[in-house]
Amino acid sequence: MRVSERAVVLLSGGMDSAVCLHAAHREGLELYPLSFRYGQRHRQELAAAEAVVSRMPVARWLILDLPLDRIGGSALTDPESTPCKTGPGSGIPATYVPARNTIFLSLALGWAETLQARQIFIGVNGVDYSGYPDCRPEFIAAYATLANLATREGVDGQGFRIRAPLQHLSKAEIIRMGLELGVDFRLTRSCYDPDPAGLACGLCDACRLRLAGFQAVGVPDPIAYVGGRT
Repeated sequence: MRVSERAVVLLSGGMDSAVCLHAAHREGLELYPLSFRYGQRHRQELAAAEAVVSRMPVARWLILDLPLDRIGGSALTDPESTPCKTGPGSGIPATYVPARNTIFLSLALGWAETLQARQIFIGVNGVDYSGYPDCRPEFIAAYATLANLATREGVDGQGFRIRAPLQHLSKAEIIRMGLELGVDFRLTRSCYDPDPAGLACGLCDACRLRLAGFQAVGVPDPIAYVGGRT
C-alpha cells in the first residue's frame, strides 16, 4: 500500500469517531487511529476506543497522554464539576474543553507528517454540535489552511486534507451512515457522566443527542443507561 493512502483518524470511543474510522476504512485507507488520555472524567471512552479498534484492521493505534485537567476550564476535566443535565442550552456549554480539537488536530498533524499520511479524519459535527466552537465548518477550514502553511509537507510536499465526513449530518444521519458501514454501536460510549458501573446517565448533552438520534432513526440505542432509560 502506498504511503499516500495512510490516514490518521482521531478516535475518542464515541459514536461519531467510530463512524469516521469506518468511513476511512471504506475508502481503503491504511488506518492510524489516535486517541488521548487527557484527564477526562469519562475515561470509559478509551475502553470503548479499544473495543472499536480491536475489530478493525488498523495499522497502529496510538494513545497519547495530555494533562489538560491541569489547565482546567471544563466540566469534563474537573472532578468537582458535573456536566449539565438540563438539556442543551444557548452558548458554549460547561463541557467545552479549551482548545481541545486544536490540540488534538495538531498532534494528529505531527503524526501524519511523520507517517507521510496525507489525510486526517475528525468526527466533528456542525449540526448537533452542542455549541462547541471547534466543531464548526469554519474551524475545520481554517485548520486545513494552517496545516498546509505550518508543516514541511504542506510547503514542500503534497499537503494535507482535514476530513470531517460527518460535518453536515444530523445525529440521525450519522447513525444511519454507521449502520450502513457496519458500525457496532454497542462498543461506543458517549456519556459525559457515567455511573461507577459505566452506565450512561441519559441526561447529559451527549446522551440526549445520542438518544434523540436513535429515536429519529427508529432503532433502540444498544448501550445500557442508568434506570434502563431509552
